[in-house]
Amino acid sequence: MSNPSAVVLVGLTAWTLSLLVLMEILRTRLVLTKAVASNEFKPDNSNLSPFMQRLARAHANCVESLPVVAVLLIVALLTNRASITNPLAPWLLAARVIQSCVHLASLSVPAVNIRFTAFAVQIAVAIYWSWALLLS
Repeated sequence: MSNPSAVVLVGLTAWTLSLLVLMEILRTRLVLTKAVASNEFKPDNSNLSPFMQRLARAHANCVESLPVVAVLLIVALLTNRASITNPLAPWLLAARVIQSCVHLASLSVPAVNIRFTAFAVQIAVAIYWSWALLLS
């Protein structure tokens, strides 16, 4: 697979899946060590550690944005207009990974500002792609 848009589409999906797998590994450990009963997990991990809560939110952020970005990438690929999405696709993926990693690391003001900047990059790219795909 050499098309950057296709690679990034798979990358965004793989990143979302990796956060889910990490969360389930950590939840499994909690169950096996009897720290939490298997029926006590809340969807947002609000009854778990701050890290687990941030992990749940980082995963949810990915799930929330993936459909929007995926549709734009798929439209570009299916209509042979990936030349619109290819140049910025790796930047969008990088911004998504940065947003998630910073979210996992900290809730400090500088971290939140970095997270917001990474989010803003993704939104700007998606808006540009939407506009360019509609006009081309």
